[in-house]
Amino acid sequence: MKITINDQILEANESESILNIARANGIYIPALCYLSGCSPTLACRLCMVEANGKVVYSCNAKAKEDMQIYTNTPEIAAERNAIMQTYCVNHPLQCGVCDKSGECELQNLTTHLNVNEQSFAITDTHKPHKKWGLINYDPALCVVCERCVTVCKDKIGESALKTVPRGVEVPKELKESMPKDAYAVFSKMQKSLIGPSAGENLDCSFCGECISVCPVGALVSSNFQYSSNIWELSRVPAANPHQSDCELIFYDVKERSTSDRSKQIYRVSNDFHFGEISGAARFAYDFHNENARKNEAKFNELISNFKNGNIKNIKFNSFITNEEALILERLREKFDLNLLNDEAFKFQNFLNIFSEFSGLSSYNADYESLKNSDFIISAGSFLRHESPVTSYKLNNALKMNKASGIYFHHIADEVVKKFSKNFACVSYEAGKLEQILLFVLKNWGENLPAALQARLEKFDESFGLEVATLSEGKAKFTLILGSDFYAHENANLLAALAGVIARATPFRVMLIPPRTNSLGVAKICTLLREKKPGKTLGYNEMGEFKFSIFEGDLDAGALNQQEGTFTSINNEVVPTNAALAHNGYFLNDIANALGLAAKNTIDYTAQLPKEKGYNGVKFDDLENFYANDGTSHRGYKLEISNFTPKEDIEPLFKEQNELNLKEDEALISLANPINLPSFFANYATQTAKRAKLYASSEFMAKFEISQNEAVILEKNGRKLAICVELDSELGGVAAYLGDYDEKLDVSAIFEGKSFASVKIIKAENE
Repeated sequence: MKITINDQILEANESESILNIARANGIYIPALCYLSGCSPTLACRLCMVEANGKVVYSCNAKAKEDMQIYTNTPEIAAERNAIMQTYCVNHPLQCGVCDKSGECELQNLTTHLNVNEQSFAITDTHKPHKKWGLINYDPALCVVCERCVTVCKDKIGESALKTVPRGVEVPKELKESMPKDAYAVFSKMQKSLIGPSAGENLDCSFCGECISVCPVGALVSSNFQYSSNIWELSRVPAANPHQSDCELIFYDVKERSTSDRSKQIYRVSNDFHFGEISGAARFAYDFHNENARKNEAKFNELISNFKNGNIKNIKFNSFITNEEALILERLREKFDLNLLNDEAFKFQNFLNIFSEFSGLSSYNADYESLKNSDFIISAGSFLRHESPVTSYKLNNALKMNKASGIYFHHIADEVVKKFSKNFACVSYEAGKLEQILLFVLKNWGENLPAALQARLEKFDESFGLEVATLSEGKAKFTLILGSDFYAHENANLLAALAGVIARATPFRVMLIPPRTNSLGVAKICTLLREKKPGKTLGYNEMGEFKFSIFEGDLDAGALNQQEGTFTSINNEVVPTNAALAHNGYFLNDIANALGLAAKNTIDYTAQLPKEKGYNGVKFDDLENFYANDGTSHRGYKLEISNFTPKEDIEPLFKEQNELNLKEDEALISLANPINLPSFFANYATQTAKRAKLYASSEFMAKFEISQNEAVILEKNGRKLAICVELDSELGGVAAYLGDYDEKLDVSAIFEGKSFASVKIIKAENE
């Protein structure tokens, strides 16, 4: 339909808000409380406009055919001016030291709306500061816009904040002197503050999105507070180095001091309207080696070992750029090496078989399709831990699209249970993933291979769900599959079933890459599971020769010190830039010494393999931003090709092993705490933790374990000592152990799987 804003004729969609239409077309309407992609709160009322002669709030008002809208009449300007005056009543005049000064929306709007006098006054009240761990709250600066409450509910899904009574009564005589909307805003602000939803302390995952959306300096990172003025910082656009969402971030950097001109990261920020980020992305930014140095003797020794044929393997992980993956592949070809990367190998294998049976060169769901979905199934992923941003997008679809769906995982997550009453949470026996995919095919599959159809006719697992009720009237379906699938003993069958789902059901399928650039590594590198006889170069992994950020023979550069690209969960090739200098070596230095000539690592960006969907775009030509309407201008999408899929899935079916837990055994899952996705995050100042076994209250009660008590995990005669910590968000008898602490080798416990049955022994009994 067409509407007119300020005499400009615009295209609009039914049910779009006036504010979002204006923003998408570059028309400015002030708003202090509204967040794109969230429900409107009408807390500030600044977005009022005149629509067909009537004043409405543009964040909440939907456009109608031929609507005539004016955004700034004299009457509206006067009302907005009065509202801004009320926000300035008793607001502390500390702009010189306020952490938000220079990017404060209250500052901007006070100037923009011509507030140059104060007509209202009220006695001030004492509002003590709150310290909530990684986040500090100054209620004196708070304007109770409710952005923090809204983002935590509608995007993050934790609902950890709410408005709480301030205990102030607004004098009734002010009602006579204030315009109506100004009085409503002022009265609400004086009566309320922000507080935790439960108790005095903030109980949440500390993603820090509330910090980002706060328009003033009320919510701030405790580490950043009073450390720098905003205008001193330079913004370096990059991508999340810790997880495969690879979301847009900005490293905010400046020189350390007048005597030390080296750069330091002071904080990480984001475009909160369109790109939420995890706590790891926000807080785990200083994981580089500040003491890195060049060691010419060791460098020459490594090069000689390559040239003499002593190096036969390179073991690495997927916390690398696409360009580095291509360098490793070129080294493999030139020196006949084996490239070893266990998690990427499993993901590559799963993706390849998925492609064979789907007829697609990659999976076909992304965050945009997930955001627009109205029926979503997530399976095999401890989602908030494995891929927090994916959980944000899923929760947002449940809240804003009134979507429904199912969450399958063998660990019950009490937070996910609260996402929506229409989101069923199903706990199943660990490893029973085949049944989930057969359940999807049974209920939504069409034109299936005859043998598979015959098998489904005998399949009667319903998980106790009323599928027709959950999916009635739904049209846009997404299936999210996580890392439990890739490590499964029958991953080949699961990948094939997922491929059939992608082509024979209404579901778009998303596979969560387990590490930052697992998808890029899987696309670019030829990986093998077995190592060759000979020496191994470990790139941030163990080997006879170690090229690593920490404790290596040669000092490597961290991802916050590199230029390059990642291949994100969205099948997007996104750029990341260097925030800090590196005084050691880059992989490209080794490549150059071995005859792969490229001045800079990013010279490989345009050489990424076109047969794998890459476009040959130069690094400096890649964009990295969101437009006002939310459109992503971040790099480019991989080309996803179509071909004739395989049909014969029957040979892949085989008998499943039963778990058969003994009475004194416990099921332990391989999972990392939220905000600690890897050992890189565990080197960062604000997120570092010692390894723990995280357990539910029921688990601790069953095995009679108290908080911080040490236990022994025994598996096939191998023992691992660990302290236990309560995770109150776990339901049932559940526990998980992470691989984020390099000092603790958990591989013997899990043996390449995503879970393990172990004997629990109290340390005092050993």
